[in-house]
Amino acid sequence: MSVFFDSPISDDLVAIGDAESVLTSIGITNGIPQNESRDYHQLLAAVHDVAEHILQLPDYVSRVDTETYPRENLHRPSEDEQDYGHAWAHKFLIRGNPEGELLRGKTISLKDNIAVARVPQFFGTDAIPAWTPDSDATVVQRALIAGADIVGTTICENFCNSTSSFTSAQGTVHNPYARGYSAGGSTSGGCAVVGGGLVDITIGADQGGSIRVPSSFCGCVGLKPTHGLVPYTAAGLKIGVLKEGFDHRLVDPEVRETVRKAVKSFELLGATVEEVSLPLHLEGPAIWTIQQRIAGTFNMLGYAHGRRGLFSTAYEAVRQPWTNDTFQKLFPSTKNTMINGLSLMQNYPGLYAKTMNIAQQLRDSYEKLFQEYDLIVMPTTPFVAPPNIDWKQGDSPIDALKPSMGITINTAIFDVTGHPAMSLPVGFAPSNVDSSVKLPVGMQIVAGLWQEQKILDAAFAWELANDWKEIGVSKEQGAKHATKL
Repeated sequence: MSVFFDSPISDDLVAIGDAESVLTSIGITNGIPQNESRDYHQLLAAVHDVAEHILQLPDYVSRVDTETYPRENLHRPSEDEQDYGHAWAHKFLIRGNPEGELLRGKTISLKDNIAVARVPQFFGTDAIPAWTPDSDATVVQRALIAGADIVGTTICENFCNSTSSFTSAQGTVHNPYARGYSAGGSTSGGCAVVGGGLVDITIGADQGGSIRVPSSFCGCVGLKPTHGLVPYTAAGLKIGVLKEGFDHRLVDPEVRETVRKAVKSFELLGATVEEVSLPLHLEGPAIWTIQQRIAGTFNMLGYAHGRRGLFSTAYEAVRQPWTNDTFQKLFPSTKNTMINGLSLMQNYPGLYAKTMNIAQQLRDSYEKLFQEYDLIVMPTTPFVAPPNIDWKQGDSPIDALKPSMGITINTAIFDVTGHPAMSLPVGFAPSNVDSSVKLPVGMQIVAGLWQEQKILDAAFAWELANDWKEIGVSKEQGAKHATKL
């Protein structure tokens, strides 16, 4: 470590004893000898000078070309304009590049945590005021250049911290196939409007299953993360059916059977299909939980790290610092993340490092499997969409979290390992609450690192050979499922 500044403008910025005080937060109560105290006080005051200097510098934000891409008819939709409960955060139109080719003619919605200049953003909460970005996210810029028309932002769950679809302070999102049932989260609104056929594509984000879970529930194709050209056959592919992904006690028998039948279709298309086992897969949820709680706490405190790029100082100015009032307005999943994270950091030194080591073991174990198999498949979610619940602040936090418990047993692990994974709709299964209600089932297709193309190849071949909307329902039921709420 280098020290560039040791002469503060004024010692008054830092109180005598502050250097010692900050160390007590990590349990060090006698770390600075008396004869060194003055020096550390001076060094701490100097770094405060640096912080004050940085705060005075102009911020750097990306340029927004609103002349080429004006924001038209921006508004918060009324109840009459909403779809599937409260799927939309804001409606507007940004017309794409007329010379763009890749996405020309496609409509896109954006999860309400993706920055669009001049469009207020809720982030699923009312703990802090809506804030308005002054720049477009890179993915927004690229979609417009490619010719897509962006038609709005869609509701995400409370701080993107739930796989349910009733936690957003802006309202509940309903499943496009059955009102009153979960659309999944946290990309709830986006997957609902895609599943209902209102837009062609939604762009979301996935830290534990937040694209794949709602895609599974809403009958969408949901990919984490990107690219490739799509050929027309599965011949020559070798596919592993992950035993642990099917045999977990939470996997509903109807979901298990629907996905196994879908896998059979790959054999008919010329793929080699074999059962494989990776017992360490079952440790994925535990590893993800520890990492998410600690990293999520850092994020909520404004210390997100692990990537380069532009950060929104305007958003942090709205969000920080947390107060009793703003914390109390958070949904229980976010409160739980912060309480867990702070406790883990205080009481389990070395735990995060160990989870990183086991995460590497998981990654290496999967990469070894992918030396033999092109793809691994399993159910995306262990059950179909559960009903939404009517929850409000003051009700039981456990009750609020119950509908999402266990949903990510097969998805979160691949956010730990970094492997690309897609949820592909492969049919319908009955609700556990009402067997007359049929809801989409997702099959998760996973590939080796940087092998998204294999996922796209296999998924497209399966779609060409099957009509998923005819699997598990009668023709009459299928027609009902296509009805807009």
